[in-house]
Amino acid sequence: MKTRTIMHIDMNAFFASVEQQANPALRGKPVAVTGSGARTIITTASYEARACGVKTGMTVREAQQRCRELILVVGDNRKYTATSTAIMTLLGDYTPEVEVFSIDEAFLDLTASLALFGSAETIAARIKTRIRQNHGLTCSIGIAPNKLLAKLASEMRKPDGLTVITPGEVTALMEHLPVSELCGIGGKTARQLALLNIRSCGELGRFPLAVLRKKFGIVGERLQQMGRGIDTAPVVADVDAAAVKSVGHSTTLDRDISDPQQIHACLLQLAEMVGRRARRYGVTGRTVHLTIRYADFTTFGWQTTGARQLQRSEEIFAAARQLLDALVLTQPVRLLGVRLTGLQHNGMQLPLFGEERRKALATGAMDAVNDRFGEFAVTFGSVLQREKRGSYVISPAWRPAGIRNVEVE
Repeated sequence: MKTRTIMHIDMNAFFASVEQQANPALRGKPVAVTGSGARTIITTASYEARACGVKTGMTVREAQQRCRELILVVGDNRKYTATSTAIMTLLGDYTPEVEVFSIDEAFLDLTASLALFGSAETIAARIKTRIRQNHGLTCSIGIAPNKLLAKLASEMRKPDGLTVITPGEVTALMEHLPVSELCGIGGKTARQLALLNIRSCGELGRFPLAVLRKKFGIVGERLQQMGRGIDTAPVVADVDAAAVKSVGHSTTLDRDISDPQQIHACLLQLAEMVGRRARRYGVTGRTVHLTIRYADFTTFGWQTTGARQLQRSEEIFAAARQLLDALVLTQPVRLLGVRLTGLQHNGMQLPLFGEERRKALATGAMDAVNDRFGEFAVTFGSVLQREKRGSYVISPAWRPAGIRNVEVE
C-alpha cells in the first residue's frame, strides 16, 4: 500500500487571534473570547491568557480570578466563519482533498500534490506564509502518514509549529506516548484502559485483541490499531461527504425559565432556524426531536415521527410543541433544542391547491426577505415578544458550505 502524506492544520487560539488581529490594542495582552449571553463561558483564550491558567470552558468568574488583567471580548461568529472560509479556500490551492474538521482545523491529503510542489514541508511553509500575510494569523501543522498521526503532530509544537512524523519514527514515538494524547480516546476511554493497566500507546498496541473486543466491542480492534499508530481513514472532502442526516439547533437560555409561553416562543424560534436551513438546502424530514436540559444539567430527549415529510417551520414547531405539552416539567429549563431527522434530499414540491399552497408561498416570501435582510427580519409574532436569540456557539459540525454552514449570530 502506497504511503500517504497527510497534513493537519490547526489555527492557533483562533477566535482570540482573530480578535487581536482586528484590534491592535489587544495584541500581546491576555484576551478571552466569550459568548454574548448572561451565562457565557470562555470559548477561546489567547496564549497570553493561557499562560495565566485561563482555559476554554471556564466560567468568566474563574478566568478573571486566575488573570486579573484578562480582557473579555464578546465573540463575533460571523467574523470567525468568514475568516475560516477564506482559509479553507486557500488550502484548496494545494490539493482538492481538503476535509474541514472544525472551524479552525482541516486535514489535507498531499500524496498526489508532492510531484507539483516538491515536498510537504514546502507546502506547509507556503500555507503558513499566506495565512500570516492574508490574515495575520498563525497555525500549527502536523505531517504524517495518516490522519491520526498528523493530528497528533500538530499538537506537539504550539503555537506556530511544524512537526513531521515519518513512517520510520512511528513505533518509537508510540511506545511511551500516553493513550490520552490520541484524538478519539477521551477521558472515559482512557480510564477504562487504565483499569486494564494500559496507559501508553505501546501497551495498547500489544494488548490481546480478544480482551479489547470483549471490553469495548467492535471498537476494540480500532483501539489496538490506534495504539500502533495505524489509521486507514481517508481524507474526505466536503463534496464527497456522506449526506447530512439531521438539521438541528439548540440554545442555552440566558436564565432558567418555567413559563410555558416563553418556552413556546423559544421553541418556535428554534423551529424557524431549522426550517430555514431545511428549505435552503432542499431537505425534508419526518422525525422531530426535542431536547431539554434542566437547571441541574440533566438532559432528556424525545422524538415523534409523522406520516409526512416536514419542511415548514410551523409544522416543525407543532411537532416539537406536541412533545413538550405532553411532558410535566420538573424543573426550570436551561437549554432547548429542536432537530429534524429522517431526511430526504430531494426538496419539496409546491402544493398545487388551496391553503397548503398559500402557506408554502408565504413561507417562501418570508425566506426571501430574511435572505436579503438577515435572520428574523421577518418572523412570527410570538418570537418578537421575546429577546432575539440565535445559535451563539459554532457547532463542531460547521462547514464553510452546504447544509452544515449554519448562519450564526
